[in-house]
Amino acid sequence: MSRYRISQRLVVPVMFVATLFLVVMDGAITTVALPSIARQFHTQAAGIDSVVVVYPVCVGLIIPVSGWLGDRFGGKPVLLGAMGLFTLSSALCGLAGGIGQLVVFRGLQGLSGGLLTPVVGAMLFRTFTAEERLRASRVMTLPQQVAPSVAPMLGGFLVDSFSWRWVFYVNLPFGAAAVLFGLLFLENSREEAPGRFDVAGLLLSASAISLLMFGVCDGAQRGWSSPAIAGSLAAGAVLLAATIAVELRRAEPLLRLRLLRNPLFRGTNVVNLIGLIPFMGAMYMAPLFLQEAQGVSALESGTSTFTEAIGVLLTVQLVSRLYERTGPRPIIAGGLFCVAAVLAVMSTCDLHTSLWTFRLYMFLLGLGMGAVFMPTTVASFSTIAKSDVGQASTVSSVIRQLSMAMAPALVATLLLSTTTAPAAEPPLSSYRTVYLVLSALALLSALHALTLRRPDDAARPPRRPSLPRLHNRATSG
Repeated sequence: MSRYRISQRLVVPVMFVATLFLVVMDGAITTVALPSIARQFHTQAAGIDSVVVVYPVCVGLIIPVSGWLGDRFGGKPVLLGAMGLFTLSSALCGLAGGIGQLVVFRGLQGLSGGLLTPVVGAMLFRTFTAEERLRASRVMTLPQQVAPSVAPMLGGFLVDSFSWRWVFYVNLPFGAAAVLFGLLFLENSREEAPGRFDVAGLLLSASAISLLMFGVCDGAQRGWSSPAIAGSLAAGAVLLAATIAVELRRAEPLLRLRLLRNPLFRGTNVVNLIGLIPFMGAMYMAPLFLQEAQGVSALESGTSTFTEAIGVLLTVQLVSRLYERTGPRPIIAGGLFCVAAVLAVMSTCDLHTSLWTFRLYMFLLGLGMGAVFMPTTVASFSTIAKSDVGQASTVSSVIRQLSMAMAPALVATLLLSTTTAPAAEPPLSSYRTVYLVLSALALLSALHALTLRRPDDAARPPRRPSLPRLHNRATSG
């Protein structure tokens, strides 16, 4: 029990926003510092690549156990312990004296970051009812949208003004403040204790997810046909199939995959798996196009992508009022159709496209995605029992991590496959191809969103077909 009493309907959202913002910001800001790190440590591309890849691999290792830990010990100790480790490992990353140390400490960040998101997500959905989640969703979407837009500008400023080490040091005051706030005000409510720990499920799922994350994240750089990547993806696929077979048969699995039998939970997670790729891919592509193709500065690039966050903030206010009237299906589908149209228009960008035109496109992209994130998240948990929220958050986190890893991998693969010389910059046609492919994926996800059921329909058992009324015909004939 916390020492000072404040409503958990205020405390938990504060912890959610702080945690998610810190994790998303760290992932986006680190890429800005990579060239500076390479220069200081005189490392080759493979060394820098390991700094990037080790994070999602370690996230994949730890995510499967996050739901069980939260149910076993409660959200507060797991969340604050992970936040403390994340803050400490950030400091160690900034103090790293070589590339090897940096990779190890970055791995610690991945382990702690993999615990943070599903645990704090489960706490949020246990704190609010379905109706309250809708109102809270105006805040829930902020870190996911604002952090990717702010990170490039903040990272560029820190690297240029100080050094690459400050992209890690910047986490320290926020992490320490979050731990202190949680210690004082966060309560440790938990569901009934989970069953026996599923060791086989952990070994299978952690191995499968980490191998898949390694293959997806590093495939574009090493080549998809390279032995390391092909072997990693093949082994990960086999282990994933084994995980599914084992976990569906267990009475108390580590990953409660049977939750995917819930039509609305399954449908919204498919939207997350496919629909996140166009958005995250566009966010990854924008600075590449602006800085490499158009030759603008990092600051100009950052201010040109930031308008996406403004679009999201505007749409979320409207969507939260429409959701109860229409349900998630038309909102999510409409948002994804908008994203598909905007990405198709962005494929016409060339060397003469003004920055203000590009900012308008990013703003419109944000308008579309603002109609996707909030209703997808709220609908996903609307038919999940409170006792299953921790496990549902874990499954959703696994799916989102795979989607977020696939987005830059797809963009990088398309750009590299259309570039003739290894050291040459991608031609303008390559960027157009990427935007068209992302648009097609958004369109596919929009069509799938049209099949989603309303939460009240998904929770209602199917009606039995009524027997034909023959007695009237018999009496009248």
